[in-house]
Amino acid sequence: MNIKQSIVLRVRVVFILIALVAAAIPYRIVKLQFEDGEEWRAKAETINFQYREVPATRGNIYAGDGSLLATSLPFYRVAMDPTMAKSDLFKSGIDSLANHLSAFYKDRSAASYKRMISDARLDKKRYIILNRKQIGYQDMQKMSQWPIFRRGRLGGGVLFEKVEKRYQPFNSLASRTVGFINEDEYGAGIEYSYNNYLKGKTGKALFQRLAGGSWKPVFDAEDVKPEDGYDVITTLDVNIQDIAETALLRQLVDRDAEFGSVIVMEVKTGQIKAIANLQKNKSGRGYGENYNFAIGDQGNTEPGSTFKLFSMLALLEENKVNLEEKIETGNGAYRFYDRIMRDAKNGGYGTITVREAFEKSSNVAISKLVEEHFGPSPSKFLAYLDQVGLNEPFDFQLVGEGKPFFKKPGSKTWYGTSLPWISIGYESKLNPLHTLALYNAVANNGKMMKPYIVQGIAKGNSLKERFDPVVLRSEIASEKTIKQLQELLEGVVSRGTAKNIASEEFKIAGKTGTAQKLENGRYTKNYYTSFAGYFPADRPKYSMIVVIDSPKGFAAYGGDVSAPVFKEIACRVYALDMELNPTTKDFITVETTEESPLPIIRAGRAQEIHQILDELGVPAETVENDEWVKTWADDHTVKWASNPVDQALIPDVSGLSLRDALFILENKGLKVDYTGRGRVKSQSLPAGTKINPNSTINLTLG
Repeated sequence: MNIKQSIVLRVRVVFILIALVAAAIPYRIVKLQFEDGEEWRAKAETINFQYREVPATRGNIYAGDGSLLATSLPFYRVAMDPTMAKSDLFKSGIDSLANHLSAFYKDRSAASYKRMISDARLDKKRYIILNRKQIGYQDMQKMSQWPIFRRGRLGGGVLFEKVEKRYQPFNSLASRTVGFINEDEYGAGIEYSYNNYLKGKTGKALFQRLAGGSWKPVFDAEDVKPEDGYDVITTLDVNIQDIAETALLRQLVDRDAEFGSVIVMEVKTGQIKAIANLQKNKSGRGYGENYNFAIGDQGNTEPGSTFKLFSMLALLEENKVNLEEKIETGNGAYRFYDRIMRDAKNGGYGTITVREAFEKSSNVAISKLVEEHFGPSPSKFLAYLDQVGLNEPFDFQLVGEGKPFFKKPGSKTWYGTSLPWISIGYESKLNPLHTLALYNAVANNGKMMKPYIVQGIAKGNSLKERFDPVVLRSEIASEKTIKQLQELLEGVVSRGTAKNIASEEFKIAGKTGTAQKLENGRYTKNYYTSFAGYFPADRPKYSMIVVIDSPKGFAAYGGDVSAPVFKEIACRVYALDMELNPTTKDFITVETTEESPLPIIRAGRAQEIHQILDELGVPAETVENDEWVKTWADDHTVKWASNPVDQALIPDVSGLSLRDALFILENKGLKVDYTGRGRVKSQSLPAGTKINPNSTINLTLG
């Protein structure tokens, strides 16, 4: 083939290829239009329209008395489809609407709002956000009556896009226990632990994608409505919680401590009535509730002398000791192998009884007893952890519970000194919840209850799930041992390291704890102080633990730092608890006349007084619409007069029970101290004078 023939052949090939391509183009057009058209139209529709998730309204969290701890409040973002209103409606209403928007938001002029809406209408924009500031329900209702807006979504184009925000009515009260949850469904506390109940089921709604990437809801018959979440009902008591947080914060500030925790639990049931956790802020100024040290892993620490209750339980169960037998503590220092065990008292306690050793919290005495009787078989001592139930987590209802830690004989970390140090609360880790459970079991005559904080899941008036008290151990020790332990705990308060918190009103039983903190492998002069116990000791209703970490100042021990907080909380809870503080003695007194005796209620809440007088069948005059009253007897009738306490002045609380006086005064921001028992006889700050913030008022009862 010559060159000319080769060129001709190549030209023919090129023409053939061009013809093939030309023929393929109509084919592709037809295929795109008819065969692939549905697929591409579906893709285009998917790009511009989507069924997107619509979150459900989150359930509420309640205290045990029905007080609302957390709820979701509706807020709204105001948007608009400016093309929806008819021309005459738009022209007649736009000026007035713009004036309303400008006056409400105060961020731009009426002319600016009018121009924004009118320009969007001319450009046929189907969706504009009028203002990104969210409004409340009441404001949304008002806006619904504005010009153009009053015609609604279809007639006026207004769109109130609902955005829910979590709100805690009591602000920071129990905030860490109530908890939080973020957009990634990570959080803490009840909000996180019970999220599957609270969050409900999301719905689906059709949205249209607009220019700029925003999405506009398109109401469609195929929309799936969301299902609201369930409510969580806790065991918390807001009054006890408030008392606990207030007392703890005061001591943390006074002692410049790092953090502190309080747990108050009901003895018979294991219901937690309060959990307070306060930690010094990073700035070093003030305290906040940032972590649940009472429950969580970071709260796992060497418990110190509160653990001596367990050591005594093991010794008594083995019949190894008698409370009245003597033990020599010498000068307060005793050598175990290469380490020296020391007592807090310089010079030691000398020869004391086992009872005194516990009451005075002698490290030397307790560790000598445990080493003497369990040294050859330390596993036998630690086996009581299983019997009592302290070696495993409780499967507590909040996520993040810390796991107890105890060294095991024969492990690489076990030394000859391990047993005596464990016996006094070192070389082990417990969180406050576990320590409290032990003390609660002793108060409950040996029955260990599982601590719990959620008692029910509900929706409206329907209870979906109920959580009842659970017995973990029906008997942690013999009846004889429990009685002896109760005696020891009462002795600590009446004669021992916590005698400074003995109360004239009721008996307190408990044990102080002071543990040196381990920092960088060495024990320091910083202390972890605690007090665990229960009250009233002769008829226990509440158990409680108070821990305060690294207090500053003189006498930074459990008896000086944590025990006073325990007493303050216990006294106020006792005063508020109608069951512990029966009304039959101090609510009424009998005043005798020649004709007949009349029960006279000196002062109190009108509704409660009326109820008692009705039950007694005593005639009484009333003052309508008054909550608090004072009373006197006159001619066979109990009469009363208004006792106003809602003014910004010191109220007159004379004649009131301590429970009512504390309620009124503390709600006015006053700190209350009192002496005696019964009703209020006198008050240090005169009624009717101006209230100075953070003032202290002293009450005399009688």
